[in-house]
Amino acid sequence: MRKSVKILLGLVVLLIIARLLLPYFVVRYVNKVLADMDGYTGRIEDVNISLLRGAYQIEGMNIQKVNGQVKEPFIQIPLTDLSVEWDAIWKGKLVGEVITYNGEINFAFSEDEGSSQTGVENDWTQVVKDLMPIEINRFAIVDGQIDLTNVISQPGTDLSMKNFQLQIENIRNVEEKGARLPSPVKASGDLQGYGGSLDFKADMNLLKQTPDFDYQLNFDKVQLVELNKLAREYADIDFEKGTISIYSELAMYDGKLEGYVKPLTKDMQIFKLKEENNKEEKRGVGGFIKELLAEGGKEVLENQKKDQVATNIPLQGDVSNVETSIWPILGGMVRNAYIEAFKAEFDNSVQFSDLFSSSSNETKGSSNATNKANDRKQRREERKQERKQRREERKKD
Repeated sequence: MRKSVKILLGLVVLLIIARLLLPYFVVRYVNKVLADMDGYTGRIEDVNISLLRGAYQIEGMNIQKVNGQVKEPFIQIPLTDLSVEWDAIWKGKLVGEVITYNGEINFAFSEDEGSSQTGVENDWTQVVKDLMPIEINRFAIVDGQIDLTNVISQPGTDLSMKNFQLQIENIRNVEEKGARLPSPVKASGDLQGYGGSLDFKADMNLLKQTPDFDYQLNFDKVQLVELNKLAREYADIDFEKGTISIYSELAMYDGKLEGYVKPLTKDMQIFKLKEENNKEEKRGVGGFIKELLAEGGKEVLENQKKDQVATNIPLQGDVSNVETSIWPILGGMVRNAYIEAFKAEFDNSVQFSDLFSSSSNETKGSSNATNKANDRKQRREERKQERKQRREERKKD
């Protein structure tokens, strides 16, 4: 056998051995990354490596809080795919994409540190960077589940979202380099137990420390009776039937934001003379009167033709101070009841371009004001020097 053939066969054998051993070293590396997190620890079961795709798949990822009292793991993902995004390579960018399948994340909110599980103790972006050592341009969640325990501690309120889908594209701005909001974001899910659904669409600039965005958010047909725990706690009433839908548009540029939230109820009933399941035994005289007054107020503010109560809550300000006013809210309720019923859809009244132009004009105006102030200061200083020079000349004379 020729020497060159032997060398070639030897290289092939070495590559096969390296390929067989590679998953073992990758598993060890990933488990080390997950074990070294702040406040959390985790491990995986196995990895599958595809050299031709430039990818590897993580199987059975499980992350738990250290010394936590919550039984459910913080993150549990049966399958995660991490790969090179080949389309971006042809555009001169080495970036990757991460896709998780059937993952579950369990948040828990509590004043007791041991019973709280929010993930704030750890920098999760660093974990992702360690697992994917190139910049991520696309992130997706397929058929995920989000569980929130004790969202409001008094009373304890849980929220579960299933069939959660999330897709964030062009994170590193490989496409549309001149766009101010280059990253499209889409999310949807079903509110388990509440009978409603979530739909979220946005365009974002994720490369800024405080991201710019322009979003539309809709919670559709949430059952009011499922909110009775909150209604009893904070208003001492409960709902007999009806749904609520929430439409919201919001835009933010350089920390300044503008938008609205439009809640809209359909077929809402609060008061019932005789409640079922012996609920009237728990409802005292005060509760009876409150529900009666609330039902009366609803009738006054309800659009009888559409059987709906709705308003529009304007939002404006910045990330540290979001402002609204009671008068537009009341005006919106009256308008819906007696002038024109609000539609169960987005108003399309929020434009990121308007916010950008307004902010740019403010910056330009501020810059002009600063320049004028500097000019006035300079002229005062020049006059001061002229007076000083004249005084010195008179002294010499």
